[in-house]
Amino acid sequence: MAYERSESTETRSGTGAGDGVDTTALALKILVAGGFGVGKTTLVGAVSEIRPLRTEEQLSRAGELVDDTGGVAQKTTTTVAMDFGRITIRSGLSLYLFGTPGQDRFWFLWDELSQGALGAVVLADTRRLEDCFPAVDYFEHRKIPFVVAVNCFTGARTYGAHEVSRALDLDRGTPVVLCDARDRDSGKEVLIRLVEYAGRMHTARLLDSVG
Repeated sequence: MAYERSESTETRSGTGAGDGVDTTALALKILVAGGFGVGKTTLVGAVSEIRPLRTEEQLSRAGELVDDTGGVAQKTTTTVAMDFGRITIRSGLSLYLFGTPGQDRFWFLWDELSQGALGAVVLADTRRLEDCFPAVDYFEHRKIPFVVAVNCFTGARTYGAHEVSRALDLDRGTPVVLCDARDRDSGKEVLIRLVEYAGRMHTARLLDSVG
């Protein structure tokens, strides 16, 4: 399942115990993926309304032999399991965010993390666009709806959504959005775009299955 429903009963002042208001909340699971150092941890931390869970470790000399730090030489830590955060989009709708590790050696975690996911955000850096190819291939192959969010780093050349879509050879209709992973409002807009797109995709597949 791509979501969980949780029910709670609130008792209003002046009413009996049997007159509680039953509310049902919808919680959707979203993955945040992309290459090494592209801003996944930053995005989850920026939008999360709770203190995000992080599994970061210091980069080591041994890690330098297997991790490509080209273009992210200033990076000193790396996610070794996942990041986790939560954001409420509107009353009754929350997103659980799972940031995936970017290095190839941690890919065995992806299958577990993707179980039950509604969709995914693939973060991209136009200076190292090829780093997000594996994530794009992963979600396309498993038919998990995703959007590509171009993290606009300071000093990086700006490309339009169509140019990025063509460079990544995305399936027609896959959204590409520009964002700033450090900015909460920008990140929230990316997530809203994903939920809307994933909803359309799941509805279309459901109609195809009964047609």
